[in-house]
Amino acid sequence: MLKEILIDSGPLIALFDKDDTYHKKIINFIKGKDYKFISTTAVITEVTHMLDFNVNVQINFLEWIMNEGVIIQEIKQKDFIRIIELTKKYSDRPMDFADATLVLVAEKTGVKKIISIDSDFDVYRLPGKVKIENIFKEEC
Repeated sequence: MLKEILIDSGPLIALFDKDDTYHKKIINFIKGKDYKFISTTAVITEVTHMLDFNVNVQINFLEWIMNEGVIIQEIKQKDFIRIIELTKKYSDRPMDFADATLVLVAEKTGVKKIISIDSDFDVYRLPGKVKIENIFKEEC
């Protein structure tokens, strides 16, 4: 059975950019693991922007998404109420839109694990002060 896990833009960029500092680490990290990656269109937008150095790499990434390499959780208009609340709550970081959508998805789905390169998810909390566990950072 596949383990559902949220994935942030950094690891996705590293997965497709062979020159990225984390490329080998992320490949080795996910190798042999049965993950069902969950993300948002905001994250996918960030990734395609950062992969704009090569259209073929962008297409490879988008085809991987199309073939369910990542399951996209829909963000609805009503979700912006919570996204705004989160953005205000973490304004000292500041929290970007993609991160806010991932926290929202964690709240909606109950998935409390993420693969992320940055440390922002060490700070973000779900209701009840529940931590989102960054399993990539913990293994590196």
